[in-house]
Amino acid sequence: MLVPPTSPSFSFPLLIADIGGTNARFALVERPGEAPRELGRAATRDYADPLTAIRAVALDGLERSPRTAVIAIAAPIEGDRVTFTNCPWVFEPKRLIAELGFDDVVLINDFEAQGLALPSLGEADVVRIGGGHEEEDATKLVVGPGTGLGVGLLVHSRGVWIPVPGEGGHVTFAPEGARERAIADVIGREVGRVSAEHVMNGAGLVRLYRAIRLLDGGEVDAIDPAGVTAAAFAGDPTAVEVMTIFTTALGRFAGDMALVSLPHGGVHVAGGIPPRILPFLVEGGFRAAFEDKEPYRAMMAGFSTRIVTHPVPAFVGLAAFAARPDRYAVDLDGRRWTR
Repeated sequence: MLVPPTSPSFSFPLLIADIGGTNARFALVERPGEAPRELGRAATRDYADPLTAIRAVALDGLERSPRTAVIAIAAPIEGDRVTFTNCPWVFEPKRLIAELGFDDVVLINDFEAQGLALPSLGEADVVRIGGGHEEEDATKLVVGPGTGLGVGLLVHSRGVWIPVPGEGGHVTFAPEGARERAIADVIGREVGRVSAEHVMNGAGLVRLYRAIRLLDGGEVDAIDPAGVTAAAFAGDPTAVEVMTIFTTALGRFAGDMALVSLPHGGVHVAGGIPPRILPFLVEGGFRAAFEDKEPYRAMMAGFSTRIVTHPVPAFVGLAAFAARPDRYAVDLDGRRWTR
């Protein structure tokens, strides 16, 4: 007979955090079930390490010190020193206990937190693209372009939700057509093997822009991701082509991940970029590319796709897990440190 694992319990007040490659966001949950109270945001480039950022942005001025920290980070969690994928920070949970006074520190992958949020998101937190439908207690998929490209699953089994982390954003980019292959070749000269994340994240917007300019014989202007987005909304032809390729490739990638997981609970596109380029996702080739998976086009058309517009969905997921850990089977082996 299968015996379910004992659910963890956490002491409150509880600090929750969503730490990516560019930004770290912090919130406080005073009691189980209460909404997170946002404490502030730190740019990772402005602080030497996460401990310094937590002390300055999250803890300074609090009347009651948090007892527990439940933190989502954009990195695989292995050992007592966790190295981030897209920034130079190193996370050391034992230092948080020794120097900041926490009794309990839990680390989970950032897209586990995104997955944990999915059952709690309402219609106001998402924008639907295309048709399809969701089954209530069925596998949910989340993909998300931001500083990186995240992928996560939320599987429902034996009455609990099970988040499944992964590094699917690092699969090989699959261009289609001569134009995309030429662009991928240009990007490959910069990065070597071209992964999906090299194309479908903030830096990918810039890589696409530069590659298109080079192929078209134009000057390669200095530009950042926000500049590419602004230029696309202003009608710049190069930037509009960037958005066409980006959203089509993202739909194709989300479809590939859906083929792997069969997410009858829906496909959710999260991350920092999608809400900023929502018109291009809604009106462009995202959904058509998602469904274009012969011989399973009809099956793909049955999956729903939604853009997550909630500003910090990871907070929703972390707070839900902390309040009712019995609803989730989160593997904390090697990812929980106590005093």
